[in-house]
Amino acid sequence: MRKSIAIDMDGVIADEETQLLTWYERHYGLKIHPHELIGRTEYDVVPELGAYDKFSATPGYFRTTPVMPGAVEAVKKLSEDFDIYIVSAAMQYPLSLSQKLEWLGEHFPFISWRNIIFCGDKSIIGTDYMIDDHIKNLDNFKGKTVMFNAFHNVNHHHHQRVNNWDEVLELMKKEI
Repeated sequence: MRKSIAIDMDGVIADEETQLLTWYERHYGLKIHPHELIGRTEYDVVPELGAYDKFSATPGYFRTTPVMPGAVEAVKKLSEDFDIYIVSAAMQYPLSLSQKLEWLGEHFPFISWRNIIFCGDKSIIGTDYMIDDHIKNLDNFKGKTVMFNAFHNVNHHHHQRVNNWDEVLELMKKEI
């Protein structure tokens, strides 16, 4: 029987960091360099309180997020040996649901709608592996965890860390 992988969207296959910094500069005129984010929480990434909530409620924000480098090719490769599920805790941002579904249809058309899970709490996910950038999701997962490197998780070391999609492929090759 094939093993299964739950793959997070924002910060893992969708480059949310680039999107946020691009939108922030466009709307507030302040350029923030990615190295300035290291070790910060998601709540203190940008100086303007409520900026992320404002952006996430703006039509097009989630729909125009860039794809994480190497994600499409890697997910395609992984789908040869694993059942892939895209999992996003999208319920917190209801306007994101249709945008995320359209985004997946454009960038990951090989993922069936049956393998897309929008939820509020990822602890319900029962796959064999989870690739995510959020500690709260990984800590509550019952299978094997893979932490995708992000500015907000650099100070956490209790999950297997990967820095990019090449490292994901290398790690998962050992699991086949």
